[in-house]
Amino acid sequence: MESTLILGIGNTLLRDEGVGVHVIRYLKQQTDLPADAVLADGGTLSFSLVADIEDHDRLIVIDATELGAEPGTIRCLENESMDSFLGGIRRSVHEVSLLDLMDMARLTGTLPQRRALFGIQPEVVDWGHQLSPRVETAVPKVAEQVLKLVDIWTMPHNRQIQEGRS
Repeated sequence: MESTLILGIGNTLLRDEGVGVHVIRYLKQQTDLPADAVLADGGTLSFSLVADIEDHDRLIVIDATELGAEPGTIRCLENESMDSFLGGIRRSVHEVSLLDLMDMARLTGTLPQRRALFGIQPEVVDWGHQLSPRVETAVPKVAEQVLKLVDIWTMPHNRQIQEGRS
């Protein structure tokens, strides 16, 4: 069965830097998660996550990301747009680790064809456990957008289009 890994990354000791993990915690409280969605707290990233990526057909990463926008702004970058963003001048706080993780998956032939990065502009990256109010407000919005993307990716019509290209 095909599945989607939803990976939240970040350091929850650095306020908004941990927003990806907060989104995963929020999603874990939801009762209407798709059966094929797997939630994972990736913390501050580790190369061991390549094994998790290998086990899934689709990947969604949620992370605090420098977007040059208002705090709490959400951007979704899919597939090649995600790759370009990670390799470009704008990067997540985990720029090397996330880029390295994607490169390792690519080198082992396990990089999912469908992948997305949901970046959230942080406001405060400093010691503390709570998200800033504007970033906290973004958490349910990101969660909703993530679930919508999973639905779009897994609609039978979209599956047929993807299979037709193979």
